[in-house]
Amino acid sequence: MKITRQEVEDLLYYEAELLDDWKLKEWAALFSKDGSYLIPPIGNPEADSNCSLFIARDDRARLEQRALRLLKREAHVEYPHSTTLHNVSNIRIVENEEEIVTVKCNFSTYRTKREMLDCYVGIHEYKLVKENGEIKFKEKKVVLKLDSLRPHGKVSIIL
Repeated sequence: MKITRQEVEDLLYYEAELLDDWKLKEWAALFSKDGSYLIPPIGNPEADSNCSLFIARDDRARLEQRALRLLKREAHVEYPHSTTLHNVSNIRIVENEEEIVTVKCNFSTYRTKREMLDCYVGIHEYKLVKENGEIKFKEKKVVLKLDSLRPHGKVSIIL
């Protein structure tokens, strides 16, 4: 599957817009039927999810549940919703193979809530596939470039 850098950039900018607009159902629809959303432990991006505790390790069904849960009033940590600003930069296609395209980019995500500003920074690693003629995320891995989760203490938004 050959895709262009422009197609990749358009997709990643669209994803950022969906997340900032809290269109989480639409965000979940960007994933392939076997897609996954991963946030490995800080400082150990190559951790084995069978042996290490991940911040997030969602298959397609679980990421859809996460999206729906965050939209409900019962999700106290995110109700009312935080204001977020997702930025991506240095978007590059690492491998453009027949079946899977590997993409990396830097990110910064700003979150404001209750007069507090949090900033998450790191690298997004994507594996893209074509499904029904559309480019989909087979995997989105969020590698946080932080020493710790302090002062936030948690990740309650989609990065």
